[in-house]
Formats: sequence, structure tokens, C-alpha cells
Amino acid sequence: MDLADRLRAEQYLAPETIGQLASFDLRARMIAEGVTSGMHRSPYQGPAVEFAEHRGYVPGDDLRHLDWKVFARTDRLTIKRFRQETTLDVLILVDSSGSMSYGSLEVKQGWGGTTASGSRRRWTKFDHAVATAAALAYLCLQQRDRVGLATFATGIGASLRRSSSRDQWRSIVKVLAGEPLGGVADLPTSLEFALAQNPGRLLVAVVSDLLGPVEPLRQALAICRHRHLDVMLLQTLDRQELRFSLDESAPFVGLEGEPAIEADPRAIRRDYLSALRDHLEAVHHAARSFGFDHLVMDTHDSVGPALAALLARRNALLRGGRSS
Repeated sequence: MDLADRLRAEQYLAPETIGQLASFDLRARMIAEGVTSGMHRSPYQGPAVEFAEHRGYVPGDDLRHLDWKVFARTDRLTIKRFRQETTLDVLILVDSSGSMSYGSLEVKQGWGGTTASGSRRRWTKFDHAVATAAALAYLCLQQRDRVGLATFATGIGASLRRSSSRDQWRSIVKVLAGEPLGGVADLPTSLEFALAQNPGRLLVAVVSDLLGPVEPLRQALAICRHRHLDVMLLQTLDRQELRFSLDESAPFVGLEGEPAIEADPRAIRRDYLSALRDHLEAVHHAARSFGFDHLVMDTHDSVGPALAALLARRNALLRGGRSS
């Protein structure tokens, strides 16, 4: 990577984020058998490059896998088991609908910029989504995984085919930085199109505010589960949306074509926060009911710690641990 690329990387991926994620391996729970050799260990057993463990022989086992040295020492028949090393195919879906243009924080110093932040001078939900996607893509590409990208609103916008090439990260950032925002998010339809363009087993990372109805989301997740995909829902919300700390009456203007509404935030704060809490719990339950991950991300916080916590939980599960 030349100097120009490194400078661009620093604009979209903070050095501390790289450090916070460097020790994690973004592995899918369901990795396809028989894909290209790489860094990830598949749960599928068979002759491969790395020894995993011994187990007792049972009738019908392939005799080629008997460990005769153990038999000579113990007079017991044991089978050698191996782990296949596989690459991971990752598809990052980033919400580019109108609601992602909201932001209550000033643009972060040194940020490379997106179409949304350039026009509003605010750190929008889309900017946070871009930073999140950039971090995930960087992590995967460092592990020699193949990463693809698609933006979505009413349908699929820009897209990039899966690749592990050294130029893929720069291509992802370039596409996201110039993506126009608008329209109403339709994740189920968009996801169906994206999966048609990306066959096979995948880890799908959805970066969105997920403020739409939960039932269509549940249907989309059911499709992913049926296709044996792994999914991470990264729900990106502005701190004002999460805390609703507004004090003055003002018109609330919809960003996806909804009419403006005059309201006193102090009068509706309790009901709003209750409705938001119910919605977040419903999204979380939908994800967990299919065995998928769900993370709420506050746009005023750094990307690294939140992603690191999620990856730690995933790695603990893969090691047989428990998630919180």
C-alpha cells in the first residue's frame, strides 16, 4: 500500500480502531465446506492441513485415519480428526435510505467525508455506517477473506463483487463515500436481490438504523437462516434518537417522505423512549431467535469498542463459551 492509500485509510479508519480489532478473527458460525484455503477453521472434519483431536474408533470409520502410533502405545484404536482451513465470504449491506442522513454531531475532525456529511456538515448515521463497514472490510481483508458490498434503500444501489484483492478496501470506501442518500429502506427486497447476486454461504453484515417494521425484517432473517447464512445486524442510531434529549418545541420532519409534525419533545419523551425500547427489543429478539447477532451502535461513540465487544462474544461462542 503506497503513501496515498495509507493517508486515505487514516481518513476512514482510525488507527485506534485497527488496534482494537486487530486481535479478533471474524468467523462465521456456518462456513461452507470445500472452499479456498485461508485462515478460518471450518467445523467440518476431514483430511486437511491441521490436526484437531483424537476420538475413539467406531465401526464404519475410515481406516485411513487410524493413528497407529497411539495404537502401538495404548492398544486402543483411535481416529485422527482434522480441521479444514477456509476463507470467509462476507457481504456488507449498508443502508443508504433517507433516514440515514440524520445526524446531531459535528463532522469528526480528519474524516474523509461522504455525500451526506459533505452537504450537511454533520456526522450522520450514514457516516457512522461507512466507518463501521470500513472497519469490518479492513479486518476481513487482512485475514484474506473475500468481501463484497451493496448499498440499499428501496432496492440495491451500488455494489461490488466479492474479492480479497489488495484494492478491494479502497474500492469499498470510494463507493460508500460517494453514495447518494434517499428513498425508503426496503431491507427484505434488497436482501433478496443481494443474495441472488452473491450465491453460496456468507456472513452478511447489515449496517442500518433498522427503523422499519420488524415483521419484514424477521422474514428476511428467516430466508438467511434457511440458506445457512450467518448474519450480524449492526443497528446504527444517533444519540438524539436513543436519548431524545430535546427540550424545545420544533417541527419533526420526516426524511423518507413523511409529513412534518409539530410536537413538544418534553411531552412525548416518555412514550417515545418506551416505543423505541420496545422496537429495539423486538429487533434483538428477531435476530437472536435465528441465532444471529444484533448490536446497537451510538453514532456519538467510536466504532472500535462496540465492534470489538461483538467480535469477542462471537469468538467466545466459537470456543464453546457463553455470550452475555
